[in-house]
Amino acid sequence: MSGQRVLVTGADGFVGRNLCVRLRELGFELLPVTRQAGDVAAAARVADAIVHLAGSNRPVDPADFMAVNRDFSARLGEAIVAAGRPTPLIVASTQKALDDSDYGRSKLAGEQALVAAGAAIGAPVHVFRLPNVFGKWSRPNYNSGIATFCHNIARDLPIEIHDPASPLRLVYIDDVVEAFVALLGAPETPGGLKEVAPVYETTVGAVADTIRGFRADRDDNLIDNVGTGLTRALYATYVSFLPPAEFAYAIASHRDPRGAFSEMLKTRSAGQFSYFNALPGVTRGGHYHHTKTEKFLVVHGRARFRFRHILTNERHELETSAEEPVVVETIPGWSHDITNIGDEVMVSLLWANEVFDRTRPDTIGAPV
Repeated sequence: MSGQRVLVTGADGFVGRNLCVRLRELGFELLPVTRQAGDVAAAARVADAIVHLAGSNRPVDPADFMAVNRDFSARLGEAIVAAGRPTPLIVASTQKALDDSDYGRSKLAGEQALVAAGAAIGAPVHVFRLPNVFGKWSRPNYNSGIATFCHNIARDLPIEIHDPASPLRLVYIDDVVEAFVALLGAPETPGGLKEVAPVYETTVGAVADTIRGFRADRDDNLIDNVGTGLTRALYATYVSFLPPAEFAYAIASHRDPRGAFSEMLKTRSAGQFSYFNALPGVTRGGHYHHTKTEKFLVVHGRARFRFRHILTNERHELETSAEEPVVVETIPGWSHDITNIGDEVMVSLLWANEVFDRTRPDTIGAPV
């Protein structure tokens, strides 16, 4: 794929910016064209592939639907035919292409013009009738309601929802881009209607609640299950709308003569993450748990861990240092402590399998 010349119309739009960044990462040579600038005909003559993204979905004048979505597409089709090369073409259309509306009719007309151009020169034309696309670099109050929700909620501004139960079909920008890239890497793929996967089926209210939750969770030092699926994609979109002043936030630091302890992050299903330090010679801990387990990783300095079985008095001891990272796990029913045996401040990361509950701490003092 590297080295291919790809004509991208609408390169300055939401999908275009994301696609062009990815294509540059992969070594493609870009021939970007916008509606305001760029010679479509000249680019079509040398392009190895074409991705047509240029379009209008909220013009000031409804007549611009046809002027952009149909007429610009027709002009691109003419340029493809004039170039006389069977250049593969990817067309970003919309799920509303069959709607009886100015927008739907204009997008369908644009599709038809480009499919006809492809047929005239034997080029495959891949048409994506995309549902709502969301992700970073989308424009609030233009590209999608999700962009508006993220922008406003990140700034404590109100959002407007007419019907929370209104259904939404969504695709994430990274999945759209990867679907296009896959076709660019397989130029012999026959044309036709194509789909992006996965498509997320949800509601306006559910999406708004999830994004509101991201904002509230940060205030509570919590994180949602943001590692997979729709929540992962929504979270990435939400944080992309944070103003720079919100890139960092303070957490509490609990200090005493032994050192400092801070809870970094709490989760609803995977425990919590903390860190602490200890001055030279200081011992922390001296307790056991019935159910709670923990993982320690010393990232600066040296430490000695001691364990004692609370019934048998069996003992175990080990030393770790930042130079040779070792994860040390606490075991229910074993009292444990950690001592800084170095000459510098010792720093350790700490994960616990459950969020600390002050009413049921499951932490019972017992010297080792």
